[in-house]
Amino acid sequence: MQITASMVKELRDKTGAGMMDAKKALVETDGNIEQAAEFLRQKGIASADKKMSRIAAEGLVDVVIEDKVGAIVEVNCETDFVAKNDDFKALVNAIAKVVVKENPADVDALLKSNIDDTTVEEYIKSKIATIGEKITIRRFARFEVPCCVNSYVHNGKIAVLLETKCKEGSNKEENTAIAKDICLHITSCAPEFISRAQIPSSVIDEETRIEMGKEDLANKPENIRAKIVEGRVNKLMAQRCLLEQGFVKSPDETIEKLIEGKLEIVRFERFVLGEGLEKREENFADEVMKQING
Repeated sequence: MQITASMVKELRDKTGAGMMDAKKALVETDGNIEQAAEFLRQKGIASADKKMSRIAAEGLVDVVIEDKVGAIVEVNCETDFVAKNDDFKALVNAIAKVVVKENPADVDALLKSNIDDTTVEEYIKSKIATIGEKITIRRFARFEVPCCVNSYVHNGKIAVLLETKCKEGSNKEENTAIAKDICLHITSCAPEFISRAQIPSSVIDEETRIEMGKEDLANKPENIRAKIVEGRVNKLMAQRCLLEQGFVKSPDETIEKLIEGKLEIVRFERFVLGEGLEKREENFADEVMKQING
């Protein structure tokens, strides 16, 4: 059967495959569009399996909020170039929506969840075939809240999801604006805890041990050294607690003061893209030559 340009275009529009792959699939299936799409899907799954050994430390973080449910996700790929691709952005957003809807327990459960009449795992594999890079879901968090959930995403690199509770008699519209500002603050200032009550004693003990061993205190009397260390550790802990941090838009005002009588901060998640992951370092020219030479 003669394979026409319009048939190739139809298959490409349906699957997102390259022109040569689409033409080959049509030849293999004697021009049957549906069978050719299945052929490409099978090929895509095989290609995806080969790509899964690569390092994927680029990608995007994203947040989706629907009603009073919010999801924050990190999905990784291999290059920043692909991370900026609209197809990859749509993939990350779609995965966040699945987290909102399905409430999976972990990444394995998320991969088995339904999306577009298939599983998330198969959906990702089909996208690997067209995008051409390893794609992995690294982590996610989901807040289903009785009151308010807000978010902020900075260039797809840092994302924050925040749950707050309105104080009785407070202005909800004003509270929403404050909560958005707090998301911006968390993005910028990277607190680890909401308050001192959340800090494990092991963290304080470790910081105390480090400070006690610093050379500038070596010749101080024991009681003086203990007081200096206590002050230093208190300052360090304040820097790590959201409520004690100076508000990024008005550093003389703490977050605790900003929300007084208006909001209670219940919890937050802050994802930084690729945090702690090994990143591939290759010469770009060498990478291009590798692709040219197959």
